[in-house]
Amino acid sequence: MRDECIWDPGNEYWGEDDEPLDAWAKAIIDSGPRPEFEMEQIVPGEDLDDFDETPITRSIDMKNEGDREGSEKLLMDLTQADLRCLDAHAHLGNLCFDTRPEWAIGHYEVGTRIGELSLGECFKGVLRWGRIDNRPYLRCLHGYGLCLWRLGRTDEAAKVFDRMLWLNPSDK
Repeated sequence: MRDECIWDPGNEYWGEDDEPLDAWAKAIIDSGPRPEFEMEQIVPGEDLDDFDETPITRSIDMKNEGDREGSEKLLMDLTQADLRCLDAHAHLGNLCFDTRPEWAIGHYEVGTRIGELSLGECFKGVLRWGRIDNRPYLRCLHGYGLCLWRLGRTDEAAKVFDRMLWLNPSDK
């Protein structure tokens, strides 16, 4: 993980001056500046010279062309090559989210837990969506929260979404 800069909530747009702040936004603003980080994205077999063609984009193309089985196999191969490929976990969850959220949650949770190991228990920094390598972890976390909500575990889902706001406050 790379320490990029200090994120200052005082420099962010939180709404019009005459509008009251939501409680979650006030808490984030009151917490003050925090370090902003970018995670390291792991994609086995990725050609670093060709960002347009990756195993993840190939799996998405396969899914979009109707080859869900091929897409799933490619993503599973990526997780077998390196469990830290969080984007593979996120896209595996996406493959079954619509029809089987009880299966999707497992994929998202694995990606979320692996990402949390990288962050550490006391992580209080910011992981903005605008930093591309943060997206796989944030996708896993988002999918995990949505599955919790769809499965009626709304209190747990609320905690996940609150965590997402703290990690990526500009995603309000």
